[in-house]
Amino acid sequence: MDTKEIPGDSPKPNALWSFFASVKLTVTLLMTLAATSIIGTLIPQNESPENYRRAFGEFYYRLFEILDIFDMYHSWWFQLLLVLLTVNIIVCSLNRLSATLKIVFAKHPQFNLARYRGDKHKISRKDPRAAQELSPVIEGFVTKKFNYHRSDTTAEGFVFFAEKWRWTRLGVYVVHASVVVLLIGGLLGSLFGFEGFVNIAEGEMTRTVLLRNSGKPIQLDFDIRCEDFDVSFYPSGMPKEYRSRLSIVENEQTVLQKDVLVNHPLRYKGINFFQSSYGELPPERSIAAVPEEIALSLTSKETGMVYNKKVRIGEKITIPEDLGEFEIKEFKNSYDFRGKELGPAIIGTLTQKNGVPVEVVLPLKFPGFDRMGPMINPQRNDAVLISIDDMGPLPGQQTKRFYTGLQVTRDPGVWVVYTGFVLMIIGCFITFFMSHQRLCIEVARSGRQSLVTVSGNANKNKLGMRRKVETIADELLETGGHTGHNRPENHKG
Repeated sequence: MDTKEIPGDSPKPNALWSFFASVKLTVTLLMTLAATSIIGTLIPQNESPENYRRAFGEFYYRLFEILDIFDMYHSWWFQLLLVLLTVNIIVCSLNRLSATLKIVFAKHPQFNLARYRGDKHKISRKDPRAAQELSPVIEGFVTKKFNYHRSDTTAEGFVFFAEKWRWTRLGVYVVHASVVVLLIGGLLGSLFGFEGFVNIAEGEMTRTVLLRNSGKPIQLDFDIRCEDFDVSFYPSGMPKEYRSRLSIVENEQTVLQKDVLVNHPLRYKGINFFQSSYGELPPERSIAAVPEEIALSLTSKETGMVYNKKVRIGEKITIPEDLGEFEIKEFKNSYDFRGKELGPAIIGTLTQKNGVPVEVVLPLKFPGFDRMGPMINPQRNDAVLISIDDMGPLPGQQTKRFYTGLQVTRDPGVWVVYTGFVLMIIGCFITFFMSHQRLCIEVARSGRQSLVTVSGNANKNKLGMRRKVETIADELLETGGHTGHNRPENHKG
């Protein structure tokens, strides 16, 4: 920043203001936050007390617990550091903002001609045209290239002042503002956010979440229900994929339903539900009766057609292709075949087209058992094969039940943080790639010719501005049609 062209800073109101405007305070706070972040990385956060006692012993466990080291990002002292840094950045910015605003919003910016004349990097060239002839050429050039310009007369001729991108001086304040927004977003998440977990058994629902750091229960203002849980495995036995079908219930009405997988959370009212684990509950003994309808598959040996039918116990159905009739007679919890226990089975009667009824046994554990029909009963032909597709849980059968483990988070500052990142990108681009550029073009009569002097400055990237001054000097001569060997010799002051 060009301090010679910025009015002096306003006096500090008091010692408190001076304290927060101190750069030393900024450095101290940043180093402290960096050190605590390293500690938070080395010491795992939000682990169980047993793990901490085992790792550090009882004395250091108590000490670290008092200092909130095990959940330091939600501790009062970490939040205080963020507040102090926020205030520090705001005060440091305000300390020079008024002077910057006077430059940015000045209706008639000040130009010091003596300073431009004394610029050691200025470029002076003679031009055969008279000053009056050069005036419209230069005015047209600066009007096109700069958004502000004015001209003044001098004893030897005239001078044009021009500038652009005054507002880029605010780029550094945009960066400061982005840091403040990021800190505010972090504070919102630290003060009002939470991270917890909940286990929900299939078919059950809850609105209670346990905080991860303390185990303290909190109540949501809606219920979360696990409709179903599925898990698939690799051949090695490792889980391949597990998913939960979750429903959000409000006022006894399902308002949202979604399948949740790892990295595919459910989000509702600012609360996120991530699939994180699962487990198997102790098996329950089913009290369900045999369903009224049992799904059967009937396969024709001649055509290969498979016919799916649902049959009630005691109901007789006709098999297509004139393959006879089938009726389910009873269900047996245990079926003995030639001295071998086959487990639960359905017993039915197949009446073939020759009118001979034969018994059909369908053990649940052996789907292909009916293929041996002719071997068991010589009166049975194998024109049709029968198997059970589905019949639900059996009486007295133990069924597996799973629970889904969900990580539950809420961070009301997340969008504030995203906004801060966007502001930082914009501010950094303005700060590092744009600058407030000022130009001075003086034309002095030199006999029948004119001496054109071009100089300029910028609050940043001064080397780039020097190159731009050279380019501008070249363009002014080219505009006048003087190129190549007709161009007067350069004279650099």
